[in-house]
Amino acid sequence: MRDFTPPLADGKVLWHFSMSLDGFIAGPGHSMDWLEGLSDQPGLIEPYVETLGAVIAGRDGFDAFGHGKPYGDWDGPVFVLTHHPEDAAPAPGFTFLNCDAAEAVRIARKAAAGKNIEVHSASIGRQLLELGLIDEIDLHIAPVLLGDGIRLYDKPGGRPIRLHATLQDDPLAELNVRYRPLPATLTEPAVA
Repeated sequence: MRDFTPPLADGKVLWHFSMSLDGFIAGPGHSMDWLEGLSDQPGLIEPYVETLGAVIAGRDGFDAFGHGKPYGDWDGPVFVLTHHPEDAAPAPGFTFLNCDAAEAVRIARKAAAGKNIEVHSASIGRQLLELGLIDEIDLHIAPVLLGDGIRLYDKPGGRPIRLHATLQDDPLAELNVRYRPLPATLTEPAVA
């Protein structure tokens, strides 16, 4: 089933991630190795690259991944929010900002020149959601349970945030997914 509608380059602020079925966007320490071995849906990423004007990222993710740009060869501006820009290692295409999340969106909008802005940070995305500055949450749910790591939305004691599904006939209906666990021999890493 292909339930994918490509994004349009219309200046949206997208909170965009691959996510495990149990709600994690990264493993412990921002690990992304859990995505290895999962099949890529043909044509899924290209529309995001074509419509992307700027990225807002967090310092923890930057420190974990170094100077790697999103989508490999995408060559646009990445704005990294940090309380300590003075100790960030300079990197081409990365600008370190010490401002609030709303100001980062303003700066990214100017740089994106009408294209979309992607938020690649759980905590910054949560802040922007609370400020009403997220236009869409765009998730690719991977058939894996992590059990630990960085959750997309983690706010103990917070109130529920109601969402409107854009790819369903009833935008308030639950999304139904069904998986079967693979035998342990297919899910465990090979031992050398």
